[in-house]
Amino acid sequence: MENYRGINYLRDKLNQLKQRVSLRYDYYTMKHKISQKGITIPPEIRQKYESTLGWCSKAVDNLADRLSFKEFGDDYFGINEIFKMNNPDVFFDSAILSALISSCCFIYISQGDDEIPRLQVIEGDQATGIIDPITNLLTEGYAILNKDDNGNATLEAYFIPGRTDYYVEGKYAYSYQNKAPYALLVPIIYRPDAKRPFGHSRITRACMYYQSFANRTFERADITAEFYSFPQKYVVGLSNDAEPMDSWKATISSMLQFTKDEQGESPKLGQFTTPSMSPFTEQLRTAAAGFAGETGLTLDDLGFVSDNPSSSEAIKASHETLRMYARKAQKTFGSGFLNVGYLACCLRDDFAYRRNHFYNLKPKWQPVFEPDAATLSSIGDGAIKINQAIPGFFDSRTLSDLTGIEGANNE
Repeated sequence: MENYRGINYLRDKLNQLKQRVSLRYDYYTMKHKISQKGITIPPEIRQKYESTLGWCSKAVDNLADRLSFKEFGDDYFGINEIFKMNNPDVFFDSAILSALISSCCFIYISQGDDEIPRLQVIEGDQATGIIDPITNLLTEGYAILNKDDNGNATLEAYFIPGRTDYYVEGKYAYSYQNKAPYALLVPIIYRPDAKRPFGHSRITRACMYYQSFANRTFERADITAEFYSFPQKYVVGLSNDAEPMDSWKATISSMLQFTKDEQGESPKLGQFTTPSMSPFTEQLRTAAAGFAGETGLTLDDLGFVSDNPSSSEAIKASHETLRMYARKAQKTFGSGFLNVGYLACCLRDDFAYRRNHFYNLKPKWQPVFEPDAATLSSIGDGAIKINQAIPGFFDSRTLSDLTGIEGANNE
């Protein structure tokens, strides 16, 4: 019998990784409070002008919204039917978004009432496992399925090939047997590599730094704006017998009256130099440029709108890095969804299929950029010329994959 690590080992492993994933979710939901850095502004004043910025959310959503899973081609095992019965419009988007934030999410597969397996997305800070580096499937897994109001786990699951054990309030409760050759907890991973098989988050350390830097710049600009709106004034030469001046009245009044003293001398008025807001604008642009370079976005995406509107081709060209990120994500996510379908078929049919039986199934995605009229016209001209050189090279299926448009189903 294979030597498994056990549920206690996986619980400890999850606790070690949970803080890292929770930090990414705080940045995504804009709830992370940045550290109070600076030597000139008192902390009690800085707290009154606490800023919020959503650049990390923009980086994740901009890529997630361009990843739209379509279906599996050459589906001989009925995988598409399983996904269609599990609310695919929400399932795929939820899995992709969670994986981009936390570097990976997990799909919990369980037996449904109508013999169709149920698929549930579990966040990266609620599950972990021991991964097979060849197939990216888990040989052993652990997931928190339910929590109480205080955040304590009330229902946990421990996965090994052929069996899923359930624990209620930390104690073993019951098990379900199956014939799946791997654990029924499948990771969906973003940008895995040999050193980090569970992938990398879209919210990198550089992204968090640039957003925190921009947050601090906004706070300093907001505080400086108070002095910019009401410049500080001063009066010299007042008599010692003069009545104390109301500072607020002196700030907002449009007319102040001062009389001469007994020697016939009058006080002199002055105003300190008004601080400029230009350095903060330049700092924000610098932070935005660094963040855009890190994530494949443009300054237009981050709110620095250019004067001249871009054409469809110009937008595609400026987002070339983002397009490469999207194509890479399609490969890794497609492999993960295929693993989900493979184990779901094993559970549905109560049969241990071999994974190499599913290698012909090809995941299909909608185009990263929706084609406009000019692009459709050029694709049509190119398809005609290629079909003249190689008859039948382009058909309705290949054109649908290229354009994302479903044609008429003429038998």
